[in-house]
Amino acid sequence: MTESTSPAPTDSPECETRESPIPTRGRMGKIASVRIAATGSYVPERIVTNEDLAALGCDSEWIVRRTGIHERRRAADDQATSDLCYEASVRCMAQAGVTADDIDLIIVATITPDHPTPSTACHLQRRLGATAPAMDVNAACAGFMYGLITASQFIAAGNSKCVLVVGADLMSRTVDPDDKKTYPLFGDAAGAALLVADESNPQGILSYQVGSEGCGGDMLCIPAGGTRTALTPQTIAEGLQYLTMDGRNVFKWAVRVFDESAKDVLADAGIDSKDLDMVILHQANQRIIDSAVSDLDVAPEKVFVNLNRYGNTSGASIPLALDEAVRGGRIKSGDLVLLCGFGAGLAWGTALMRW
Repeated sequence: MTESTSPAPTDSPECETRESPIPTRGRMGKIASVRIAATGSYVPERIVTNEDLAALGCDSEWIVRRTGIHERRRAADDQATSDLCYEASVRCMAQAGVTADDIDLIIVATITPDHPTPSTACHLQRRLGATAPAMDVNAACAGFMYGLITASQFIAAGNSKCVLVVGADLMSRTVDPDDKKTYPLFGDAAGAALLVADESNPQGILSYQVGSEGCGGDMLCIPAGGTRTALTPQTIAEGLQYLTMDGRNVFKWAVRVFDESAKDVLADAGIDSKDLDMVILHQANQRIIDSAVSDLDVAPEKVFVNLNRYGNTSGASIPLALDEAVRGGRIKSGDLVLLCGFGAGLAWGTALMRW
């Protein structure tokens, strides 16, 4: 997300383009006796540096200065989103010591499905050999948080005991290579988390909030390819199959929504921001992270950042960062961990967990 502007058409006459969507408060809640038993992630082998993008006319120094991104991963031509999901999932399952038979629900958060139908989650279920129900969640960069909360609700209701939640996107397939200010921002990745029922952990998710501001939907949009605007030779020629972004206003919205939702969640849980052990935000832009964390008054060393190596991976962003933080020993049992995803929709999800 940058301060550049790429206008997107407004889908609905009821939602006019505005500099800042009408603020709304999200839905709050708590979910006890659930924990993340394991994490896993996968990134494609191909590394694309800022210098590699110079051949396309992209300015390496501008990319770093405006976003903090130095490189990103690109999937191979024969890789689809479900392939990345599978690799992240098997790593997660191995870490937890579970088999496909143990999983009783699969949720995949993605906006880049293998096909419009069937769901990417069903492709993953088939490859894993699981017999669990499977479904996709479309909430873009907030998708993993929506999946996490949904999975936790299934567990809290007693309908599931072991849920695999995967966030994955091949964003390189959605961006226009000729858009010099948007194309460098995005990368491809997948991250997974295994949620389980745990009566010995009465705290679990101390507080969460999910919300949306749909009147800002035109700020981040792929205009063509759905039932509103079909893919035709004309729309393809106009580049409407690519992501468009009002970077400046998305930037302002993201900073605001994190500040409001994080403070709401912490207040609801009765926790001071100084007591947090780890903060993981959607890895969109270093300047967004710096601004948001400054407003929250959290020490920089408690904020995990890996966007410099992967860019914005949309639904994979939070689980990829979470897995790296866990494997790096930066999250330990009993830690207070704040997670927040925000993006197209506009949608967001924030959760405070006792690890």
